[in-house]
Formats: sequence, structure tokens, C-alpha cells
Amino acid sequence: MCVAMKKIGLDDTEKLDLFRVVAGVLHLGNVDFEEAGSTSGGCVLKKKSSQSLDHCAELLGLDGDDLRVSLTTRIMLTTAGGVKGTVIKVPLKVEQANNAREALAKAVYSHLFDHVVKRVNQCFPFENSNFFIGVLDIAGFEYFEHNSFEQFCINYCNEKLQQFFNERILKEEQELYQKEGLGVNEVHYVDNQDCIDLIEAKLVGILDILDEENRLPQASDQHFTAVIHQKHKNHFRLTIPRKSKLTVHRNVRDDEGFIIRHFAGAVCYETAKFVEKNNDALHMSLESLVSESKDPFVRKLFEGTNNNKDTKQKAGKLSFISVGNKFKTQLNLLLDKLRSTGSSFIRCIKPNLKMTSHLFEGAQILSQLQCSGMVSVLDLMQGGFPSRAPFHELYNMYQKYMPAKLCRLDPRLFCKALFKALGLNENDYKFGLTKVFFRPGKFAEFDQIMKSDPEHLSVLMQRVNQWLVCSRWKKVQWCSLSVIKLKNKMKYRAAACIKMQKTVRMWLCKKKHKPRIDGLVKVKSLKQRVNRMTEVVKALREGKAEMSKQVQDLDSSINALVTKMKKIIMTRDQIDKEYVALVKRSEQLLSTLQKKKQEEEEAERLRVIQKEMEREQMRREEEEQRRKQDEEDRRLKADMELKRKLEEEERKKGEEEKRRLQAAMEIQLALEREEEARKQALLEQERRDQELAMRIARSESELINDESSMDAGIKSVEVKHIRPVAVAAKYGYVTCISVLHI
Repeated sequence: MCVAMKKIGLDDTEKLDLFRVVAGVLHLGNVDFEEAGSTSGGCVLKKKSSQSLDHCAELLGLDGDDLRVSLTTRIMLTTAGGVKGTVIKVPLKVEQANNAREALAKAVYSHLFDHVVKRVNQCFPFENSNFFIGVLDIAGFEYFEHNSFEQFCINYCNEKLQQFFNERILKEEQELYQKEGLGVNEVHYVDNQDCIDLIEAKLVGILDILDEENRLPQASDQHFTAVIHQKHKNHFRLTIPRKSKLTVHRNVRDDEGFIIRHFAGAVCYETAKFVEKNNDALHMSLESLVSESKDPFVRKLFEGTNNNKDTKQKAGKLSFISVGNKFKTQLNLLLDKLRSTGSSFIRCIKPNLKMTSHLFEGAQILSQLQCSGMVSVLDLMQGGFPSRAPFHELYNMYQKYMPAKLCRLDPRLFCKALFKALGLNENDYKFGLTKVFFRPGKFAEFDQIMKSDPEHLSVLMQRVNQWLVCSRWKKVQWCSLSVIKLKNKMKYRAAACIKMQKTVRMWLCKKKHKPRIDGLVKVKSLKQRVNRMTEVVKALREGKAEMSKQVQDLDSSINALVTKMKKIIMTRDQIDKEYVALVKRSEQLLSTLQKKKQEEEEAERLRVIQKEMEREQMRREEEEQRRKQDEEDRRLKADMELKRKLEEEERKKGEEEKRRLQAAMEIQLALEREEEARKQALLEQERRDQELAMRIARSESELINDESSMDAGIKSVEVKHIRPVAVAAKYGYVTCISVLHI
């Protein structure tokens, strides 16, 4: 670094000044604040930051107490006293003090950077130059887990440079191919102009919305984010964080961030401190303090900064300096410079994410190529011609190697003869209107052939002469064929002229006689109307002769007009005039016929109505007679129906009495049958008991016969005993017989 400083003309004193200011800025960054804990509010320096503050004040040539007061308070002037009003010190909160500290550090470092750039420019031995070589090294597309205002500005710069890359490599290249008539297939690419407009458009762009938010009395990041979503709620490039694919971004609220779809991918920006980082303003009390530094180098850095500040700002009011607007202005100046020069691009591809050598991740590399638009560039290079040279430049470049005979040729013909003589493949080059275009690497082969040994050049010249002879002979043949084609074309044109004359004459004749033909057609249509009127006249009952005569007169007038049009050439107006007269006449006659027809129809209709009324009267009388007859029939029928109902009631009463008597008789018969059945059952039971007693007696008599010693007294006793047994059997005690026998 010291060697580089020495080469641009910095002596040891200037080097020490640079290092001292940088060290002062670093010490200033170590200063912290805390709440004062008093009723007045405000903040104070932390004890551990006092030493850093003293070092910073010493390195920057400032008074330590003044620096401490300027960082923790700001001065205001009351408006009641006018310009020389009362000075009031307003204590700052911790956050406000931190903003003042960072603003002072940025201001000092920015002025130091501008001084270094100025010294670098002073080391050049000239002020202006028409030819120069510049190298632009830009930061790559940044996408982290948490993205803030810095990443937003860097990616905005990448969007602008990507658009410049597309214009210079893809758009302008294809426009050149189209202008030269090469017929190369068009390569489509993604245009990111809508994304750039989203960021830098006037009034509705994100940067302008951010500047407007900074100008509000109570600016906040949440309100800034809400305004962005409100003004661009339907924009394709902008969406809310909860639609992100990453969980960490979906946890961000809608008023805390937004997602922009860049050319390289979607990035979620957290808008916390966007408003703060966009304001690069410095309290005028701090700026005045630094401008009055004891160190001459620091004082020189801030010279001329207080010339255009108003009184209120000098009293301590915080002005607004937009970082985003400054960044946009500088970026546009850079792009204007790039567009005014020739540009060559070097695309750096990260082979892997592990930062190790000899390791290539194909998917990662392919993703970078797609995001950077290199796929479209490679398609264009594959189908295009990246190397090109004007005809006169090639002619001047190789003229010294050619004999005088070939040097007299036209530059385009010279290049064409040279390429044909070399036997180059026609797919490796292509002739435009003013340039010759080469495939990748083919121009170097061509140049190597042209700068080969003289013997090879002599053979090449022979080939060139041979190709010129062949080319001229082909031109003679082509001219002969062209003459033959011209003769055939003349014959064709003569025949076409005759056909055109015939067509024109036909058209003139048609134009001449077309009114008569149209008139005849229209008049003949009137003949059809006359025929219809004749039929109407035949149907009339009264005035038929008079109307028939009028129709015949109209027919005669029509025939006379037809004869006149056939014999005399009449204009369309004359024909239309007479035709209109005939039409009016026919319409009047037709209206008269219609009137007579209507009168007859009306009379006929009245007669029909009279007949209808008579028939209706007769029908009503018949209806009345039928009604009376129907009423008489209904009365007789009602009397008969009443009589029938009375008879039916008498009959029903008789049948009911009959059914009642029959039921009583059936009940009596049922009782008698039950009594008879009971008696029969008793008789049957007595019969059975008797039979049983007889069987028992018979069995006992057999026993008596066997016992002959028994007397008749005992038999009588047995007989007496048997009867009760039989009687008992009548009541179901048959089982007692054997017991009694025993």
C-alpha cells in the first residue's frame, strides 16, 4: 500500500494524515452511549468509551469536550428572536446519538475517499484523453439470510449492469446481424427493465418512496414498507415475504420487508433501518466542529461544505441527503461512460460453495450461467459470427501480399475471391453489406494462411485468378439467361397488355350499357307487378272494366319505355326518372285497387257478420229451448230420484227387521242345538257307562260260575255294589272299580 501511495505522489506526511484520519474514524466507531437517567432525558457516553472518544478527538484535531457535547446534543434557534434568537441545546436519545456518530464517521470517511480519488487523478500527466482502458470490477449478486439496504443497492447496480450486458452483447449484436442481412436466428432473452423501473421510477419507484419517507416528520420503516406494497400490489417483480420459499423469510411480517424478483433470483429485503441508512446527513454543529478542526488536513477536507447552508441548518437542524439518490446518480454516470466506450466482459463463475480447488459442481455452475444470461449469449455465439471485419480493413491488411493485378479489385470482390481461393467452408464465414463475419476461431486460421510462405501465396494467386475467370464466365452465363428471361418476360407482358386491353374495352362497354341493362331489369320487375294487378282486377265484383283499362294503359307505358331503352342510348338519370314516374303511377293504381278491394272485402265482411248474427240468434233460441227442456228433465229426474230414495229407505228398513228376526231365530236355534247336543252327550255317556257296567258284570259272572259254593245272597250284594261303581264311572271314577273288586 505504501508503495502504491508513493507512486501516485503521496509523501510521508500525506500518508500519515491518511492513516491518522482512518484511525480516528475507527476510534469513533467504538464510542457507545447510554441513557442519562435524569429528568432532563437524553444520553451520555459510557465510561468505557471515554478513551476512544479522546483518541478520536486527538487524531482528528478536535476538542474532546466539544465532540462529546456535539454527539449527545444538538443546537436549535428559537424563531421568536429572528436570526439572532435564543440558542437551545436539545439532548439526544441513544438512538439519535448513534445516528449522529455514524453520520460523522461516514462524512469524514467520504471526504477522505474523495481526497484520495482527487490525488489519484492528479498523478496522471494529462487532463483529457480520447483513448483509455478502464477496468470495472463490480460486486456480485448478493443474497443472504438477512438482506438490508446495502444488498438492495448492490443488487440494483447488478440489475443495471445486467441490462447493459444484454443491450451490448445480445440486443446490439442481433441488430447488427439484422442490419447486415445475415439471417441469423433471433435469440430471446429476459428483459429486466420492469425490475429497474420498480426501483428507480420517478414518484413510484422504491428509491423515491424511500426519499419521500425520509422527508416526513415521523419517518418509519413500517410506513415505508406499507407504501411500497400499496403502490405495487399487482407488480410481477414485487411480493410479500410470506410467499417466500424459505421459512426464515416467511416469518417476516408484511410491513417489515418485501421480496424482489431479480434477474438472478428472488431476494427478501428486511426494511429495518432502511430509512436511517438512506439519510447521510450530518448535524451542522458536528460539521462546523470538524470544519474548525485544529488539524489542517481535516480542515482542508471539509472546506466549502458550509457555503450553501441556511441559518437553521447551521443552528443544528438535521438536513436530508439521500444515499439512494446519490447511488443512482453515480450509477447512471458510470453507465453513460460505459455506453460511450467499447466494452469487453469477463464472467466469473464460482465453481463450488466449499471454496476448494479442483472441485466443480455442475448444478451450481449451470445455475450461475442461467442467472447471468450466459445461456442466451452462448446460443447467440453458436449461431452467430462473433468475429467480423470491414471489407476495406481486410483489403488494406493483406494488400501488400497481393500482386498489382489483384490490388485493383473492389474490396468486396477482393475478399470474396480470396475466400473462394482459400477454399474456406461457407459455413465458417458470411458476407454482410459492409463487413465479413467469421465463426469463432476462423479469423485466426484465415490470418495464419495469409501470412504463410511466398510459395503458398503464389499458388493462392493462381487459385484467385482461376476463380475470377470462373466467376466471370458464370456472370456471362447468367447474363445470357437473364436476356432469355427478359425476352420471355417481354412476350408475357405483350400478351398481358392484350388481355388488359380486352378487359378495359369490356369494362368500357359494360359501363356504357350497364344503366340500360339495369333499367330493363327494373322495368321488367314492373311487368310482374302489372300481372299481379291484373289478377286482382279479375277478382273484383264492381268497377272491373274501368280498373282493367287503367292496368292496360300502365302496361302499354311500360312496353313503350322498354322499346325506347332498346332503340335509344339513355343515361342512368333519364332511365331512373321515367322508371320513378312509372313506379309512382303503378303505386297509385295499386293503392286504388287495394282500396276497392278493401271496400268489397268490407261489404263481404258485413254480409258475413249479418249472417253470423242471424245464426247466432238462432243458436241462442235453440240453446234456450234446450235449457228449458234440460231444466224440466232435471226436475222430473229429481222427483224420481226422491221417490226412489224413499222406496229404498223402506226397503232397507224391512231388510233390517228381517235380518234382526233372522238373527234372533238363529240364536234360538243355536241354543236348542247346544241343548240337544248336551242331551245327546249325556245319553252317549250313559250308554257307555252301561256298556262298561255290563262288561264288568259279565266278567264277574264268570267268576261266580267258577265259585259254585257262593250263595245267591252274596250275588245280590255284588250286584248292589256294581251299580254304584257304574254310576261312579259316569262321573270319571272308573279307576275305583278294581279297588272295589279287591
